[in-house]
Amino acid sequence: MTAPAPDTRDREPVPARDAEATGDGTPDPAAPADAERASGLATREDRPATGDRAHPGAEPAAPGGRVRRWRRVDALVALAYLAGAFWVTARGWRDFDGRLLGSRPNDQGFNEWMLAYAAHAVSHLENPFFTTLQNAPTGVNLMTNVGMQLPGLVLTPVTLLFGASFSYLLFITLNLAGTGYAWYYVLSRHVVDSRAAAFVGGLFCAFAPALVSHSNGHPHITAQWLVPFILWRVVALSRGGRVVRDGLVLGGLVVAQFFVSLEILFLTALGCLMLVLAYLVVRPRDAVRRLRPLLPGLGITAVLVSVAAAYPLWMQFAGPQHRVGHPGTPDIYALKLGSYVRFATQSVAGGPTSAVGWAPNTTEQASFYGWSLLVVAAAALWWLRRDSTARVLGAVGVVSALFSIGTTWTSGTRRTDIPAPFALVQDLPVFDSVVVARFALITTVALGVLLAVAGDRLAARRGEPAGRLAARVGAVAVAAALLPVLPMPLEARGRTPVPEFVTGGAWRDHVAPGRTLVPAPVNGMTSLYWSSAAVAGFAVPEGYFLGPVSATDATGRWGVDPQPTATLLAAVSRGERDTAVGPAEIAQARADVRYWKADAVALPDRGARRHDDLKAVLDALYGPGRRVEDVWLWDVRPFTR
Repeated sequence: MTAPAPDTRDREPVPARDAEATGDGTPDPAAPADAERASGLATREDRPATGDRAHPGAEPAAPGGRVRRWRRVDALVALAYLAGAFWVTARGWRDFDGRLLGSRPNDQGFNEWMLAYAAHAVSHLENPFFTTLQNAPTGVNLMTNVGMQLPGLVLTPVTLLFGASFSYLLFITLNLAGTGYAWYYVLSRHVVDSRAAAFVGGLFCAFAPALVSHSNGHPHITAQWLVPFILWRVVALSRGGRVVRDGLVLGGLVVAQFFVSLEILFLTALGCLMLVLAYLVVRPRDAVRRLRPLLPGLGITAVLVSVAAAYPLWMQFAGPQHRVGHPGTPDIYALKLGSYVRFATQSVAGGPTSAVGWAPNTTEQASFYGWSLLVVAAAALWWLRRDSTARVLGAVGVVSALFSIGTTWTSGTRRTDIPAPFALVQDLPVFDSVVVARFALITTVALGVLLAVAGDRLAARRGEPAGRLAARVGAVAVAAALLPVLPMPLEARGRTPVPEFVTGGAWRDHVAPGRTLVPAPVNGMTSLYWSSAAVAGFAVPEGYFLGPVSATDATGRWGVDPQPTATLLAAVSRGERDTAVGPAEIAQARADVRYWKADAVALPDRGARRHDDLKAVLDALYGPGRRVEDVWLWDVRPFTR
């Protein structure tokens, strides 16, 4: 079958390979035959289609040929990624209402609440960026937390039909599969010719330890399915052509990512900046030429994003309950140099203790590639040392990895006093709020694309003498390096059941819309689980969120200080005090329910520690309670209205 003529729309001539590309102008024996592969950031659009290596997205020369075959391949790839995602989350699917997936139940609880609130906001036309339905009555600034307005909007029908716990598990599963396929799609259509190489690149970008560890409660981090398209449109914009159209397309993608995860958008923008700077060093003349269309295109993107995101940006940096910085020092959430050669907890070669001391917790294991994969990556960089694409990817990967170390260098699991690169930017706006370990997410992308590029270069040499053997040896080496870091299923644990009083809707007869139901004892996570089960139908005290220290101090902190009555009930539930209460405590308890704007206080009939003691205290504070469904209920409206 002959290949169709190449489509030349919006394409630039492929620059000739010169001394700037190779370092000395001599041919590279390790490079493929077509020199365009080593001439800077050459892409499929920069290369003519020849023979069987035609662009797979092109129409076939004869009906019923190449397109149908590639579509079958694409479908199999999608199924493989989906199977991998279900493998990682399998234990959660066994009982999504009764189990919590992963090692960070509090993070899952908050994100379930975010999805529940999004459904509530859509169905009641409420503000998606700020609410008083958590941390009543002060509220929570959702932009300074995880946001996720777009996924919450898309998943609203699922949340309303099946509940927030189902939506969360579906979201965390589809994030892995979607991220993998998105990378495969962009790589196979625009970067490499080999579908197998694109599959490996997508597999690593989606199932590397970084995204698997963040599947322990961080769906806003694993939702990276727009990232490859954003990166690709930045590269496409640099080729010139339809600058206005391309700038608007990029702007639309950036706006969408803004409402998925602002943190991932920031890391994507930082990765793009690193890419541009690295390319300026590697190929300065071509980089300057590409900047001419890129800068005005980015200006168009910036205008569109500024208009679409003006209000949420104001909410993020100046709105009620906004915060500045992250609790603690940056190094609390930093990685260690040695973490890059070790194996993650949820990997084939890892285990419960394999990452202890090398990462802040089981969620922030964004490196942990293992020594074998780093050896293969180093070998690929050496083999492709004259390939500008590989050199740029290597530079971006190394710089972002160094940023993830924190403000000082490490020796083993110990931190030294020697300043590290992140110390240069730690006090800059936005940087002061970033979890430092997450810079390694950029390294993961750089390494995944490098694997795809190296695999494609090997595949291109199969027709050369000894090329088939080299391709086979390379494939075996990559498989051997990837096998130890492949993911194992995340753990799952049982969750405390939410009372039927909440899940069945009986609360509606006792709590008016917008008013507060107080679970006893007052606990932030209990509040969130109850509220999520009711699709945020009532307000709750406290919660699990990041907010300011006080009305006059915007420094970030976790949660709020509990009200005196919350402290009292917590002490009773732990057996730290008896059930006797005095007039002052009764007066304070009634003042606290006024502060919370509460209509009712509810104590589960089962599951609460020291249940009888808590009931006795609540009877003393608010008068005799009555049994409703499976809770004891105290109507506190006489004290609050």
